[in-house]
Amino acid sequence: MFKRIVQQTSIAIVLVLVSLGGYAKDWKFNNGLPEGRGESKQLDTFAADVAELSGGSLTIDVFHGGSLNLKDNDVARWLPRGAVEMGLVWANYLGRDVPALNAVMIQGSVGSPDELISALPEIQAIYTEVLSELDIVPTGFMALPLLKASIFCREQPVRSLADLRTKKLRVWSNDQVQTFTKLGVSAQIVGQNELYVALQTGVVDCAVYPALFAHTISLHEVTKFASYLYPVAGVPYVLGASRGAWDALSDRERDAVSVAAGRVWARTNEYSAAEEKEQAARSKLTEQGIEFLEPFSEEDRTAFLEAASSTWLELAEDAGGKAPEYRGRILRVLGR
Repeated sequence: MFKRIVQQTSIAIVLVLVSLGGYAKDWKFNNGLPEGRGESKQLDTFAADVAELSGGSLTIDVFHGGSLNLKDNDVARWLPRGAVEMGLVWANYLGRDVPALNAVMIQGSVGSPDELISALPEIQAIYTEVLSELDIVPTGFMALPLLKASIFCREQPVRSLADLRTKKLRVWSNDQVQTFTKLGVSAQIVGQNELYVALQTGVVDCAVYPALFAHTISLHEVTKFASYLYPVAGVPYVLGASRGAWDALSDRERDAVSVAAGRVWARTNEYSAAEEKEQAARSKLTEQGIEFLEPFSEEDRTAFLEAASSTWLELAEDAGGKAPEYRGRILRVLGR
């Protein structure tokens, strides 16, 4: 009799759990950015919000700095397969697998922060269309700060394209390789987590990097000089989920993720203190031993933007499909 009561009680508990959306789910989120980055802290807050909003039925563990050994440029392969339930998706790393997405906007495609801000809603719409076809659910977006790309160098000051042509340059995307090649500069992609060692050992002499984030990978330890070149086309990160994992959630859990992701966008899509933060970052790096040189000349910066515009057109045409259409949509928003 006692055994039967225990069995009936266990069944009742299971039924209650199922009616409430099942047992608690524990998701993994792959974040290739260092733990010290502001974006990483945003993701930690996102995970905490999801747990609270779901009543604890869904928890998300964020793994920073590529600690799961899942490469950023492979995200279109491992995320749809469910290697983890969520991951940070950045179009600049998708040139190989999703060229149309990579061609939506490239480095050098905007000439000012205002142009970037005006294009963000259209970029989000395109990303949602493309990723949904790849079994990646764009649960929300995270905006980057308005960034300025500087050229950080190890041993010698570089303040012009002529100087840069004598160096090996680190970049982070295929479009940058093509643009700098047009300008006669030898460029190669080096991942975020390999950059410090690449500079330390001389694999590259210089690196394109935003001053605002330089402290997160201790660039002041392996470079001595920096000079501003162009405004970064900081396309938003996507908080991507595996379609299979997403479909397995209850309505409440999906709402929790969507609301938490919306909060991330609201917190990050704000730029009033951008220049102040840039100058503060440069001052800190100067204290740590980096000499900020005068910016690249207006002539050099114009040459870079013109080369980037040519690269953008080529990438869209080479990608085919809807890529030229996507580029056209962005250009219309920019009034070009």
